[in-house]
Amino acid sequence: MFGFGGREPAHVDNDKLYNILGVPKDVNETDLKKAYRKLALKFHPDKNPGAEDKFKEISVAYDVLSDPEKRELYDRYGEEGLKEGAGGAGAQDLFSQMFGMFGGGPGGGGGRQRGPRKGEELVQELKVSLEDLYKGKTSRLALSKQVICTDCKGKGSSNPNAVTKCSECRGQGVRVTLRQIGPGMVQQMQQTCPACQGSGEGIKDADKCKKCGGKKTCNERKVLEVHVERGMRDKKRIVFNEEGDQAPDMVPGDIVLVIREKSHDLFKRNGDDLMMSHKITLNEALTGFKFPIPHLDGRTLLVTQPVGSITRPGEYKAIDGEGMPRHRHPELKGKLIVLFDVEFPLARDIGMGNMEALEKLLPKKPKRLDNKGDYYDVSLQDHDGNSQQSEQMQYDDDDDPRGGAQNVQCAQQ
Repeated sequence: MFGFGGREPAHVDNDKLYNILGVPKDVNETDLKKAYRKLALKFHPDKNPGAEDKFKEISVAYDVLSDPEKRELYDRYGEEGLKEGAGGAGAQDLFSQMFGMFGGGPGGGGGRQRGPRKGEELVQELKVSLEDLYKGKTSRLALSKQVICTDCKGKGSSNPNAVTKCSECRGQGVRVTLRQIGPGMVQQMQQTCPACQGSGEGIKDADKCKKCGGKKTCNERKVLEVHVERGMRDKKRIVFNEEGDQAPDMVPGDIVLVIREKSHDLFKRNGDDLMMSHKITLNEALTGFKFPIPHLDGRTLLVTQPVGSITRPGEYKAIDGEGMPRHRHPELKGKLIVLFDVEFPLARDIGMGNMEALEKLLPKKPKRLDNKGDYYDVSLQDHDGNSQQSEQMQYDDDDDPRGGAQNVQCAQQ
């Protein structure tokens, strides 16, 4: 149970909530609920317009007294007991609302928020080429944002007496609406006051700042230097702290740029490795080759496979140290991985006259036939690899030659 270091206050004001509901301090749960329902129906805004504050008092009082732990704290220590003994954000929201209603002013006496709140961050994608991620790049980004008006210093008027409480929300900055969800049960909904945009203040047109028109902020163009570091990866965040829109009594939010890597014509990135495919002829696969690779930093790599080294179709080869630089450690690089695709020649390109000579150079063909059984000669045709049933093998029920006989037999039975 909550406590206050063993001290007991000399005098505790713990009558207010009971008086709001019109019940004695020893009221039981059943009678407490009856009293609440009776008052809730009487002061419901749908039936009694203008009684919103009274209805909120009734709801908060019932919320405290219907909870055994909250009720015990209130009975022993009064409102201070609820403030100091409250645990959790939900309870704090309730008590700040309650004490704001009972004379604590906007925000309540029990609020624990320290300092101004921070604005929302602005997130934007930044498309970057693979070349720039390999070499690094610094660019300039121009944006438009809201800044505190320099003429009125964010007050909305140069006359300090011109700023008054908003008449729509009574200086609260929010408007509370109630929606009935059942007999004696309502849902409370809160929204930013449209009249003052949540500031809780109002300014007459004649007194509004000439520069910002009473909005307290002005539009300003800002240029940021964006440093794309070598080896940064897709979805990496670049954060500009507190460079977002400014507003009175608020810390500006952050601007966040999210790296989005552009696709490349030759390379595909896989972590710190670069991958590419390269097509070679059968001659090159058997006797070796040389070919150039234009790299991301402008260099041209000469790849050599010496005579005597055979490259198989679908084989991977790697070049150490020619992949992507590792972020924050650009002296370390991944691999450049090459997938080889061997292109076989057509028979007409070789010529029938060279077939016998080619056969003598290649390893002997394996013997795949024996003298057992009979063989039927068949021929191979080109095919696209898709398995499709021949149209001649597809029959509808009406085309089945057995269908008529089966139907007649069933009729005879």
